[in-house]
Amino acid sequence: MDWKAIIDKYYKEDNELKRILLTHSQSVAQKALQIVSFHPELHLDVNFIKEASMLHDIGIIYTNAPGIKCFGTEHYIRHGIIGAEILRNEGFTAHARVCERHTGAGISLEGIEKNNLPLPHHDFLPETMEEKLICYADKFYSKTHLDREKTVDQALKSISRFGEDGKLRFMEWIKLFE
Repeated sequence: MDWKAIIDKYYKEDNELKRILLTHSQSVAQKALQIVSFHPELHLDVNFIKEASMLHDIGIIYTNAPGIKCFGTEHYIRHGIIGAEILRNEGFTAHARVCERHTGAGISLEGIEKNNLPLPHHDFLPETMEEKLICYADKFYSKTHLDREKTVDQALKSISRFGEDGKLRFMEWIKLFE
């Protein structure tokens, strides 16, 4: 798979949004691959992790998040669902699952319903070890402060804003990946 060609297909211009996407995604990929190198016992798919890390946020282009130069019409929380649709249309189902499952520490059906989120009524929880790892690595980087890596405590504090379930999942991942 040529992840760069897929990004170029949807982000035709070399602009600030594309720079934000690539910088953030490269940070996530580096963090995830560093964790892979520390945990060979997990037998993770390195190529898949690199590709999926680079593509996990491809759907932001269609969202309305002016702070990160996204001037679309969709609610930002839908960027994972949008990215999954893009990647399924490109024939990459496994990569699509990472897109739709990386938001927060995953989003449960209960969370969608309880918070009236504009998402399909399904569980969007990371299931495979690769999905969990990319979701975990993503929590250390924002798209507004591209030059900073959060500490574990900062990432946990950030994820805690979205409820106890996500916090508990993230705490399990800390034990697994750190």
